[in-house]
Amino acid sequence: MKVLVVGGGGREHALVWKIAQSPRVKKIFCAPGNAGIAKLANCVPIGAAEIDKLLDFARDEQIDLTVVGPEDPLSKGIVDRFEEAGMRVFGASQKAARIESSKSFAKAIMEKYGIPTAKGRTFTRLAQAQAYVKKMGAPLVIKADGLAAGKGVIVCSTEKMALDALKQIMVDREFGEAGDRVVVEECLVGEEASFLAFTDGKTVLPLPSSQDHKPVFDDDKGLNTGGMGAYSPAPVVDGYIHQRIMNEVMIPMVRGMAAEGCPYKGVLYAGLMIDRDSIKVLEFNGRFGDPEAQPLLVRLQNDIIPVIEAIIDERLDTCRLEIDPRASVCVVMASGGYPGKYKKGLEITGIDAANRMRDVVVFHAGTRSDGKSILSDGGRVLGVTALGDTVELAIKKAYQAVAKINWKDVHYRSDIGKKALVRMQAVPRVGIVMGSDSDLKVMEAALGIFKKFGIPIEMTVASAHRSPQRAAEYAVSARQRGLKAIIAGAGHAAHLAGVLAAHTTLPVIGVPIDSSCLQGLDALLSTVQMPPGIPVATVSIGKPGAKNAAILAVQIMAASDDALNARLETFKKEMAAQVEKKAEKLRDYR
Repeated sequence: MKVLVVGGGGREHALVWKIAQSPRVKKIFCAPGNAGIAKLANCVPIGAAEIDKLLDFARDEQIDLTVVGPEDPLSKGIVDRFEEAGMRVFGASQKAARIESSKSFAKAIMEKYGIPTAKGRTFTRLAQAQAYVKKMGAPLVIKADGLAAGKGVIVCSTEKMALDALKQIMVDREFGEAGDRVVVEECLVGEEASFLAFTDGKTVLPLPSSQDHKPVFDDDKGLNTGGMGAYSPAPVVDGYIHQRIMNEVMIPMVRGMAAEGCPYKGVLYAGLMIDRDSIKVLEFNGRFGDPEAQPLLVRLQNDIIPVIEAIIDERLDTCRLEIDPRASVCVVMASGGYPGKYKKGLEITGIDAANRMRDVVVFHAGTRSDGKSILSDGGRVLGVTALGDTVELAIKKAYQAVAKINWKDVHYRSDIGKKALVRMQAVPRVGIVMGSDSDLKVMEAALGIFKKFGIPIEMTVASAHRSPQRAAEYAVSARQRGLKAIIAGAGHAAHLAGVLAAHTTLPVIGVPIDSSCLQGLDALLSTVQMPPGIPVATVSIGKPGAKNAAILAVQIMAASDDALNARLETFKKEMAAQVEKKAEKLRDYR
């Protein structure tokens, strides 16, 4: 098989690197490629947006499969052109690629299909946009509607900054035609994450979570860039949040696009803002992220060619992804001055030394060859990517490799992955113990509450009957490990909550699970009928019980935590407001 990869950045190097591992691939071409890609593929001097030339080349070389990396050719219809010519091509159609090339289009789709996103409006006239800014007040986010190489999003902490951003986009035309329209949005708070999935327009097959670092300097300071580094997995996306992203964002978007007559095939990228239990979409991209592709593709253990072909043929439901359980980190090494003015043509040393390290790959983004020398040829120059058993070890290895590479005025962030380390150091305050992993669907109701209140938890499985010693050991060590309460969920005539309560002085809340023909009454009786001196709280059966157990645990902890108590008061007011809304609707029936 002959494969053509379109593009010449770090994402495309990662794609070429992955494609080269397939036994089905005999020859790879890349247009235009770079110095690193040239070691794995034949680089062709055709720009990624020169669709006519790319199509002629693919015909002449009898290319079997074309893989499109960047957003620009996708937005210009390269997939449509290749398909019309009978060529097999991987990527989103021009209509589908509008989810990235037009932020207003993406906004409309999200609003129509109930996908959570920031409140905002789209404008074509400066005066109207300015009036909206003054009405909304800061902080705000101003976005150029079209493609701007990842730089057309300006976060504004003051009204003046927002008005200046509108002028920069709509008057000064800093992003060209991308500024014909602007989107003005509320500024969301929380932690960002990237969520990518393969889709054939029907099936959605998620990749691991990841997190990009857009600002140029440490601690997220400075101008936004195309991305200064990324890591995977992102701890902010745990199992509970992962499933909600699939159900509330990815699947609805794929279904919505199909319903709108522009089915989405390729890699769907959602940039998300996560704040406790709140998930909102910042943006959609119509391709692999860069630099997210680098840490994701080094973790993907599948041969990528069968996955790509299954997407083209709309049979992705036959595929499963195999993911390396280790963490990965990519540190972007950039030219001094980026994302502003920077010099090109500077000689880079140490790349081979870094590549010789085990589980390290140096992906080229902006490089070119000059004889035996490698020269800088862009803003983002290299993506040094490493695998490690933990995020911490992957970070350490990536920066060890970075230290081997140098050129004049090289710049990189020193804190890639720091947010993951901080989040992973959080001490769980509540333990959730289940009699079986099949109880997870019920106990997820408790997870949602703890997310809402920002309380870190831990989960495990222990049986009162099959592993009583494990249950007892868990309870005995709970207080020493920092837990403040334990929630025990079990079905049938289980005595899990009682076993735990007998071995700890922490409050234990039992959740009877309706898993038997007695609809949970047996579990209810087994949970509440404790001997004197072994108290166990029980609030209700099944999912309502799990939710109430979590709220009760929060209330117990809030007795000595003023900040938590304040959140509880807000929570109570929100519930009351929801009742008022429902009552208002019923008034129409009078």
